[in-house]
Amino acid sequence: MRESVASSEPVINGTGQLALVNFADRQVFFDDVAARLQQKQGFTVATLNLDHIVKMRQDARFGQAYARHSHVVADGNPIVWLSRLGGRKVDLMPGSELIAPLVAIAAKQDVPIAMLGATQATLDLAADRLKEDHPGLRVVARIAPAFGFDPLGDAAAAALREIDQSGAGLCFLALGAPKQEILAERGASLAPGCGFVSIGAGLDFIAGHQTRAPVWVRRIAMEWLWRILTNPRRLAKRYALCFAILPGLVVSSLRQRRT
Repeated sequence: MRESVASSEPVINGTGQLALVNFADRQVFFDDVAARLQQKQGFTVATLNLDHIVKMRQDARFGQAYARHSHVVADGNPIVWLSRLGGRKVDLMPGSELIAPLVAIAAKQDVPIAMLGATQATLDLAADRLKEDHPGLRVVARIAPAFGFDPLGDAAAAALREIDQSGAGLCFLALGAPKQEILAERGASLAPGCGFVSIGAGLDFIAGHQTRAPVWVRRIAMEWLWRILTNPRRLAKRYALCFAILPGLVVSSLRQRRT
């Protein structure tokens, strides 16, 4: 049983963005995706975190794309905590942790997969490792876009047509936000039989080109600190903006709980 899908228009104030999470339960999410893959029914998956909320408040196009996704899950403990503060239990489902179980479903159902984003070396290494871990997996498209890739441009349309023609039923998008979510929304029209999952640096983790925080760090919900300490120049401003919106989200969640 799935929960209601977010409205077609973006909500950018208060708890509206938290309400975009329309699959709160992990098992319900995977069961729904498995059914769609079996039926060759396309879908789009986005993983909500604080950085995405910041970006949505600055970019209406990003918010619009997000609101039109068929599946939105909680990527980041703050989303989980804020949702629960508002009276709603939500499971944590980081994008990078969706790859292995989704690939396992695809391999079991003999659904070919595609990858778009990162570099060719990353795609090739990630594909090889996924095939080693999931015998029988078919990777039918590996597309490493050129620098400056525009998800609304002609090259993006060509890439989506290539994915459609490849027969892929599942495609991992590793472009980073907001490009991957905007491209996924477009893919729903140009490759309607394929499921698009935005996973950020997920393929880089699998290929070993980036290192995720150790498991014990993730268990104590300090992955954000580990990331900022390992790459302060790139992430300091991003996390500062995320922390800046937290008080307002806490107040809004408490108000939501009361109502």
